Amino acid sequence: MSSQRLIYLPLGGAGEIGMNCYVYGYGPEDQERLILVDLGVTFPDMDGTPGVDLILPDIAWLEERKDRLDAIFITHAHEDHVGAVGHLYERLGAPIYARAFTANIARHKLREYGYSDDVVRTVSPLPESIKAGEMEVAFLPMSHSIPESSALIIDTPKGRLIHTGDFKLDKTPVVGEAYDPDLWATVSKNGVKALICDSTNVFSPVAGRSEASIGDEITSLVAEAPGMVVATTFASNVARVKTLAEAGVRAGRSICLMGRAMRRMIEAAITTGVLADFPKVVSVEEAREIPRENLMLLVTGSQGERRAASAQLANGKYHGISLKEGDLFLFSSKTIPGNERGVIRIMNQFSEMGVDVVDDHGGRYHVSGHANRPDLIEMHKLVHPEMVIPMHGEHRHLREHSKLAETNGYASTIAVNGTMLELSGDAPRVCGFVDTGRTYLDGSVQYGALDGIVRDRIRMALNGHVLVTVILDEDNEPLGDPWCELKGLAETGKSNAPLVDVLEADLSQFMGRASQRTLDDDDKLEDELRKITRRSAQIEIGKKPEVTVVISRLSA
Repeated sequence: MSSQRLIYLPLGGAGEIGMNCYVYGYGPEDQERLILVDLGVTFPDMDGTPGVDLILPDIAWLEERKDRLDAIFITHAHEDHVGAVGHLYERLGAPIYARAFTANIARHKLREYGYSDDVVRTVSPLPESIKAGEMEVAFLPMSHSIPESSALIIDTPKGRLIHTGDFKLDKTPVVGEAYDPDLWATVSKNGVKALICDSTNVFSPVAGRSEASIGDEITSLVAEAPGMVVATTFASNVARVKTLAEAGVRAGRSICLMGRAMRRMIEAAITTGVLADFPKVVSVEEAREIPRENLMLLVTGSQGERRAASAQLANGKYHGISLKEGDLFLFSSKTIPGNERGVIRIMNQFSEMGVDVVDDHGGRYHVSGHANRPDLIEMHKLVHPEMVIPMHGEHRHLREHSKLAETNGYASTIAVNGTMLELSGDAPRVCGFVDTGRTYLDGSVQYGALDGIVRDRIRMALNGHVLVTVILDEDNEPLGDPWCELKGLAETGKSNAPLVDVLEADLSQFMGRASQRTLDDDDKLEDELRKITRRSAQIEIGKKPEVTVVISRLSA
């Protein structure tokens, strides 16, 4: 057996939807030259990650081998594929390659961290290719819900790999390149060792629909609305934003973009030439003067984000514009699992205003950017690889995709984050495991998911907090009584006395009878004060709060 091996290692995006980060390598075992495909983020939620701003992949394994990392390739400009480049680039340092639209977005993110635009190198699609160590990589255009999405052709001494990225089989995508089966057949005709393939919609039993199929439905909806129309979608879905804008214009309305992310994406699409004929828009100031029945707003916040334009409008007013009874709000998007509560909250807020809310409505006003089950089967047959490796999906998606591939005669296996596969042979083989996790961006600080910070934050949120302060004199005798400060706790309990008074009384009794040995030992004293506080609170209000004890000792 050759001493050279071909490996695949997901560090994010396999076993979850989001935070895509995939490593490929070729060379002697533990000495492979490496490339990285995508460096994305996922988003926090108040239940599991309160206060966290973004969740990044754990790249510790790759950082330790950064001297062997030859290049970073970004398949497209969705946040779950490019969102971490600014936050993590310093730890990797390899050149970044992307097509023009994606490169524009990546440079903008890196600029915020002081990096030169030269860090990102703009690449044209096939036939241009990039030599990276023992591998050669080319961008293969593919339709998706964002311009210039591409699969990657990765040629290695062991054979050709195709990493699909996110894709759908759309021959009329409105914006961006159409699915070209002849091109895919051409790049696959000499044999493909492995197809590493998007699994998101493996459970959807009907073939995916084109972006062009929903324009007339949206136009009819907007034309029939008596008041102002507001529509939201993913800001990065430039084709959908264009579809919505054109529908509004056909319905006789002026179009106003609201939300920084949406304006940024449209500007990037125009700057890089992927969007040449976007309808004329009016400013927010102009929009305020236009009759409601002649206005359509396109806004950010399709996933219920609290600071986005949709949420601001739901809270009452945004840039001087508010919704009223008889207006229409359209969600031209799919709600990502985990975001349902935020979206439903906004829907109900609009409903309380008398606004008519319309959602996906059985696919009339939204089509997915991912390949459905019949599309995956078509892709397998078209590429006809030796093996299919599912990626971009939760575990259930990966498992179902792997079963689908095996049923149709392709070798396959499930590789979740941290699972290293060797692709050198006729079938994928697990050849190792890597510790992976998540990195939290919390303000300007990054830390690991296991560092305990978020766990402590959750515990304080669930249980409340008590700060206990005691002062001891130079002889280690109590100087006055302990006092407590409460956060997030009921003010009175079952004794009907203020909780703070009950806690301070119990702590004072303990301090009065504590042995000198306990008073001399900070650790022991802190432990006892914490136990008494929690026990007293449990009796009074039925909760054991988190307790911080501050012991001050006066020196002689």
